[in-house]
Amino acid sequence: MSNHSQFPIPELQDKESQEPTVLDLYKSVTKDWTSFFNFIRSLWDARRRDELNRSLVAETAYIIEESKPEEPARSSYFPWRSVLALFLALVAQFSLESMREQANLGVALYIFAIGFLIWAYIKDEWHLPALPVFVQMPEPMSTRIIPFISSIIFALLAFWFFGGGKFSVVNVTLWMTSLALLVYSLWLKNPKIAQEADPDERRKRLVWNALVVGVFAITIFYRLYRTDSVPVEPFSDHAEKILDVYDITQGDTSIFFRRNTGREAFQMYWTLLVANVFGTGLSYLSLKLGTALLGILTLPYIYLLGKELGNERVGLFALFLFGIAYWPNVISRIGLRFPLYPLFAAPTLLYLIRGLRTRNRNDFILSGIFLGLGLHGYSPFRIVPFLVVIAFMIYFLHAQSKGNREQGVLWLVIIAVTSFFIFLPLLSYWIEFPEYFGERAITRLTGISQVTGISVPLPGPAWQIFLSNLYRAMLMFNWDDGEIWVNSLPHRPALDMVTGALFVIGIVLLIVRYVRQRDWRDLLLLVSIPVLLMPSILSLAYPGENPALNRSGGGAVPAILVSALALDGLVTGLGAARSGKRLFIAYGLTGILLAASAYQNFDLVFNKFDKNFRGGAWNTSEMGQVISDFRAQYGQTDTFWIVPFPYWVDTRLPGVWAGIPNRDFALWPENFSATLVLPAPKMFIFWPEDLKTENALKELYPNGVLTRYTSTFAGKDFMLFFVER
Repeated sequence: MSNHSQFPIPELQDKESQEPTVLDLYKSVTKDWTSFFNFIRSLWDARRRDELNRSLVAETAYIIEESKPEEPARSSYFPWRSVLALFLALVAQFSLESMREQANLGVALYIFAIGFLIWAYIKDEWHLPALPVFVQMPEPMSTRIIPFISSIIFALLAFWFFGGGKFSVVNVTLWMTSLALLVYSLWLKNPKIAQEADPDERRKRLVWNALVVGVFAITIFYRLYRTDSVPVEPFSDHAEKILDVYDITQGDTSIFFRRNTGREAFQMYWTLLVANVFGTGLSYLSLKLGTALLGILTLPYIYLLGKELGNERVGLFALFLFGIAYWPNVISRIGLRFPLYPLFAAPTLLYLIRGLRTRNRNDFILSGIFLGLGLHGYSPFRIVPFLVVIAFMIYFLHAQSKGNREQGVLWLVIIAVTSFFIFLPLLSYWIEFPEYFGERAITRLTGISQVTGISVPLPGPAWQIFLSNLYRAMLMFNWDDGEIWVNSLPHRPALDMVTGALFVIGIVLLIVRYVRQRDWRDLLLLVSIPVLLMPSILSLAYPGENPALNRSGGGAVPAILVSALALDGLVTGLGAARSGKRLFIAYGLTGILLAASAYQNFDLVFNKFDKNFRGGAWNTSEMGQVISDFRAQYGQTDTFWIVPFPYWVDTRLPGVWAGIPNRDFALWPENFSATLVLPAPKMFIFWPEDLKTENALKELYPNGVLTRYTSTFAGKDFMLFFVER
């Protein structure tokens, strides 16, 4: 069976069922100048009017049937080599996790596992699922010229009014109008998809949809469970975020927020929306709930990507593995911009790959929309435009693009133009304030701050640091995810044992299949992994920050897809004989693997990560409670202060817990005397080992009362100095 499905020649079918609408007529006559003038002539030319009617009916009569791909042959006997390869890979991954000092053992076991895996492949025991067939949808290579020109005019006006770096009613209205006109000018009427009328198929579809919903519910549980307490405390980045959101409430509708080396605006406005919808206010919970929801919004695209690169079962496995995984779960519940990277990378890739497979222009428009939105999300996403260009280069270099390369250039232009329109506000800001827009990325890459002028020399030759970072980043999946404790469990694999073992197996099978079939989709999936890790790898000035689960978050998308592909191939191989016993073994083993993955990921997030985070975080919530109690008793907090100490609490965070997000409670020792003129009561919090502060306060307020606050966090007590009068 061929892996190509040609678009059928349009027929004039049942006119009543294919009757074109007025909207179809409008779209047809405004798609280009030729169509428009033909329509004008048809008003008095009967022959042209008849041609126009027939052309319009033909445009609305397309029906497409997408054939199923031919699956690779599977052996009918029990695939013992596959089972042995899986067992060895699991033992190897277990060894790398639990016996890090004996890494050579894990490597040796993986080598044996790969050997049995290749043997299983040769014997047709373990193959990846077949890639979906190519579909040849029509590409008219035209646009609706009047709306397109209008979109450019509105975009230029929006760009002009974006000057100053603020959103306003005027520039947002112009911007949205330009986007709507652009999409309308490029959008094509899709062919009709033939629907399966078999009642048995409909029943199976209902059962399958129920299964997908059930799996989705499990992943939602993993993403929202204990959102209030895991992680338990904020850190300085959260204080910056809360202040940015607070600024919006005060009318500062920035396109880009400059605090802490600069941040894109998406999360700030999203957090404000979440705070208002759920009534959580400007709080740490609003930040965490907002990013957890962003993580959940990623999941449907993971399912669709699995379906696009394999089949519906691959999509289901990918949905489950990604939804429960420690890596995307942790970065989604931290309360920072981290999940915005995979959120927009997944649909950008989905619509790009599907568009190239089906020649559907609308998919490229959607890919461009998500590409542009992603640039408003999290700085590491800036690598994705490069991945899009790489994807087209890979496509053009393969035989599957033959006959479509001219159209391919148009599709790339459509993605670029659409994303450019959405990027417009940031482009205006970038031109006006280039030093702030690139500050975060440039400081990590070069060590040079364009804002402060401070320069940190690279710790070695750039090419050596790059290769070292690349090596360590590629090992993060199965070996070491880095040392950043606030968004990971330091020095353990980024993937759980089951997903990690399947990842290695999937990579090998992808390489083997690409060598044999030369399908551009296999190479793109392989290449996308290191490309999406680049924001972490390119931390040349601070190599200790690599690997980082947050900056490499986009890499979780293709990595877990690879694991899902491998698992689907295993299930198909085990159940190839279609006997009840073999199917029971196939799905029974799959259930055990998924249950083991779910158990370990639950333990990693809600036990180990939680415990490790509590050990490193400062107990600002308890200080916030003391502030709240002081306010409840005395009706004010103007005479409440926290004395800063090196590597101790961020003195802005207790105020966030107390519902005062816009005040820094810091009072430096040199300013103690200024408190004498203020009326009592007064309260000072300071670090127990800060004897200089203790002595200064006792000297200043001899009648003050000193007590020690016993924290529920081990080793994190703090001192209270109270002045009653």
